[in-house]
Amino acid sequence: MSLPITSYYRSVTGRTVSQLLLDYLKLEDVKHIFGIPGGGIMYLLNELRLREDEFTYVICKHETGAAYMADGLHRVTGGLGVVLVTTGPGALNALTGAMNAQADHSAVLTITGEVAESYFGKGYLQQGVDGTLDVNGVYQNAVEYSTMIPNANAFGTLFTQALRDALSIPFRATHVSVPVDVSDLAPTVPVAFPTSWENYRTVPTASDPQRTRQALELLLAAKRPLIMVGNGNRFALQGDRLNRFIAFVERFGIPVMTSPDGKGLFPETHDLALRNFGLAGCIWPSLYVGAAGGGPAYDALMVMGSMLGNLATSNWSPALLPQGPLIQVDADQSVIGRTYPIQLGVVCELGQFIDDLCAMGALVEPDASAVADRRAYVRWIRDTHAPWYDPEKRISDAVPILPQSAMRVINEVVPPGSHIFIDCANCVGWSLNDLAIDPPTQIHLSLDTGPLGFGVCSVIGGKFGAPDRTCLSITGDGAFLMHGAEVSTAAQYNIGAIWIVLENNDLAMVSQGNEHFFPAPPVPSWTDYYKLGNPDLVDFATGLGADTRRVNDPAGLRTALLDAIEQAETRRRPQVIVLDIDRSEVPPYYVTPPQAG
Repeated sequence: MSLPITSYYRSVTGRTVSQLLLDYLKLEDVKHIFGIPGGGIMYLLNELRLREDEFTYVICKHETGAAYMADGLHRVTGGLGVVLVTTGPGALNALTGAMNAQADHSAVLTITGEVAESYFGKGYLQQGVDGTLDVNGVYQNAVEYSTMIPNANAFGTLFTQALRDALSIPFRATHVSVPVDVSDLAPTVPVAFPTSWENYRTVPTASDPQRTRQALELLLAAKRPLIMVGNGNRFALQGDRLNRFIAFVERFGIPVMTSPDGKGLFPETHDLALRNFGLAGCIWPSLYVGAAGGGPAYDALMVMGSMLGNLATSNWSPALLPQGPLIQVDADQSVIGRTYPIQLGVVCELGQFIDDLCAMGALVEPDASAVADRRAYVRWIRDTHAPWYDPEKRISDAVPILPQSAMRVINEVVPPGSHIFIDCANCVGWSLNDLAIDPPTQIHLSLDTGPLGFGVCSVIGGKFGAPDRTCLSITGDGAFLMHGAEVSTAAQYNIGAIWIVLENNDLAMVSQGNEHFFPAPPVPSWTDYYKLGNPDLVDFATGLGADTRRVNDPAGLRTALLDAIEQAETRRRPQVIVLDIDRSEVPPYYVTPPQAG
């Protein structure tokens, strides 16, 4: 059988599944694959060795870390993050990172080995799909798409489905399991292999002009409208499109707030920015929705690209419901109207929606009086209320350093265009409340599953994807102990990632939370209950190949961070700053925002 010659595919014979798999990844412009090798992927490993000029197989220290790195690479590039691990425990260790990518809408493909089909059911070492451990079944319950390749002829159809689902909008996580014997087989019929990724998948650009116009009309009819930008806009709202969106909100005087994980997608120093709402958020949006200072009520909200989960909404606060229309725009119709009643839902690719909204808005003459009123009101909120919960602590020079002050120094030192990766637990609270982020700098959080160690590892993948940008992780000592071994991965591959480790020898988010909810002092007290054993983090990080510094004051942090940024770029070595913080400080998780009035 032969296939016709065309411009969009070529007839291929004799190439194995392992070879074809790498051919597809090359079409997707994948250059880095993260994982740990093993016998269950032996043929793929051999092909990677033969194609070292095309792919770097980054050998990590734990499969979960590999998945976080693939996620970090996706976040800075918008491209596919790829994980390659072996059978059984290798596959399951990567599961947490894959699940996290799915929850955060990251395009991450996990490829796992499987024992040879000829051994299914015989109790072979690390047997999965046909034994008591059904790896494919586990992944099917954790990511968007999971499959096992049953034979070489089925490979192309199943593998490209994983690529289609991962790289659609919104992005998703997918999984493919490849039995080791299948990976060395070639299809028995010629393969119509595409010449471009566009020949097996397409990027949605769906628009709804009629509903977009309705959304604009509802927004402009309000006296005190508000726009909420969520993480779904991360790749849509950049460059020229961001500039057009800024011009749109300036034209009509509409303030913008973000969800926590959308923080910084709209410039936080802009005159119309109310910064982030929800978890450890700025107080400004709460004042706006509460009509602080009197005047017209908050009467319209347009939510763009947020699922409106509990952290984004302060546990679904009824205060977020406007006295007027609530408009929700998302590419995923399943989240529209899920948590709040809406007057209008718009299913759109967000980039296209923004383009249409701005184009339509340019044809409408603003109400100059209403625009002036809104601008004056937002200016009053910003001028008379500090954005931080503890403004005096943020500017403090106290020793040991206050976490709020540490965020100020980081904010002042990191260069524009940096990528800041925030680990989970208390560093989330300090970062959300005490950093002010303007594009092109980006902040990356993982607030849907909240796994410790995400920021420790994802910063390495981010630096692989953006080698010319400063990539910085803000993490706690608990998370750093969990996945800090990956610092040696950065050292091995000459990756100048930077870690700032907030050291308090405690799993403080838990101990402080228990102190809040169970204030009667137990014996021992909560502040002594979850200690970490006083490990020497400087020796730990130095032994892994990092340039390491310990500091405990703002001036020392400034000097150390400036030096770390320079050394990361010039020497291409990982940099770790162990920051001895005031251990009594509690993030603003349990602080009641100021009331309107």
